[in-house]
Amino acid sequence: MKTLWKLTLGGMLLTLFASAHAEQPLGCVDVTVGGYKAPNYDCLSQQMGNNPDGAAAAEKNQEALNVPVHKRPPNQVGLATPAATSTRMGNTFGTSVKPQRPPQ
Repeated sequence: MKTLWKLTLGGMLLTLFASAHAEQPLGCVDVTVGGYKAPNYDCLSQQMGNNPDGAAAAEKNQEALNVPVHKRPPNQVGLATPAATSTRMGNTFGTSVKPQRPPQ
C-alpha cells in the first residue's frame, strides 16, 4: 500500500512540474522603474529566436555572399571596365595611350 501511495504521489508531482515547466509566456512585460522603461530582453530575444524560417534565411544570405569569382562583376574582381577606363583616360580614350591631363 505504501509503495502504491508513493508511486501515485510521485506521478502527480511529476505531472505538476512538467505542466508548470511547459507553460510559455504569452507576451513580454515592460517594467517602469523610476520613470524609465526596462523591457524584458530575455523574452524579446526568445521571441526573435524562435523563427523556424530563420535558419533557412541565414543560409540563403550566406550563399548570396559567397558568389563564385567567375560570376562576379569585373569591378569587384579588380579588372578594368570600359567605363572606368574611359573616366581615367578622358577624351583621349581610344585615340591615345596617354591619358588626358589638364594643362599646367
